[in-house]
Amino acid sequence: MIGTVAFPKIELHVHLEGAIRPRTLLEIARRNGFELPAQDEAGLAELYRFRDFDHFIEVWILTTNVLRTADDFRRITVDYAAEAAGHGAVYVEAIFSPIERTWRGVGWDDIFTGYCEGAEEAREVHGIEMRLTPDITRGAPVEEAEVALDYALKYRDRGVVGIGLGGEETLYAPELFTRVFARARAEGLASVPHAGEVVGPASIRGALDALGAQRIRHGIRAVDDPALVRELAERGTVLDVCPLSNVRTGAVRSLDEHPLPRLVAAGVRCTVSTDDPAMFDTDLTREYEAARSLGVEPQALYEAGAEGALCDVDTRRRLREIGASFAWSRAAASD
Repeated sequence: MIGTVAFPKIELHVHLEGAIRPRTLLEIARRNGFELPAQDEAGLAELYRFRDFDHFIEVWILTTNVLRTADDFRRITVDYAAEAAGHGAVYVEAIFSPIERTWRGVGWDDIFTGYCEGAEEAREVHGIEMRLTPDITRGAPVEEAEVALDYALKYRDRGVVGIGLGGEETLYAPELFTRVFARARAEGLASVPHAGEVVGPASIRGALDALGAQRIRHGIRAVDDPALVRELAERGTVLDVCPLSNVRTGAVRSLDEHPLPRLVAAGVRCTVSTDDPAMFDTDLTREYEAARSLGVEPQALYEAGAEGALCDVDTRRRLREIGASFAWSRAAASD
């Protein structure tokens, strides 16, 4: 029997800070002398029962502050690469939030060096291609967003391929960062902002029009505007959909009500990712299983991922070859 793990997978949306498994998080906290609001794995599991998206952001801030050194960033990158590879991933685009770490006194170069070394090690040790897309924190001043972009450009030859926008979508519109994203695109970095997760179509339109988004992270609230859904389908814009994340944060009430199948049926290219797998008690296999339970097949998700990936021509060709050579129909029939 060929199960969901055996499918080759492409993951385009995972926050490395939210991928740290509880045991590792506790270990790093102890080493760095940081006191977490929970002292054991059971306590962290209870902490991760989120009331809503705002509560998730609150817990995110409390827990991710444990990361202090370049080796911390390297380790969590390599650890997640090993986990993703174990679930069949052949390519991962990973997100990290450097501005938040600098607010706690961590150096910019320590952050970027650690993550870039981790991505390089991921390829060497686990055979998985990993690219990096640092997020600008929505609550940061534009001047700090510009500094984040400066460092992303500095490290673009070491795997940084795009700039994202993350954080409290309800409080900060994409248009605030128009200038920063225009410079990023002009300098060759892709625009991959979060939009349409907990805010409606206006957020997605802002990401497309003001930020020149080449891909949308989440984007599920597009279903509230049929014209926008048609536009996304016509543009071929890929959405990074994270089904179980959306359920955990209350962005959708239940998996059965998730918009993913409606978006796919309307011709929108979607792939699925874990978002913050440790915090949301999920993994890449479970996300694919969730999508299949909604009637969306792995081959379509993989092909959307290959189209949306921010990689070089040779890597995209290899990803397409992997997809083309895999016996999708035989694997599905074996489940």
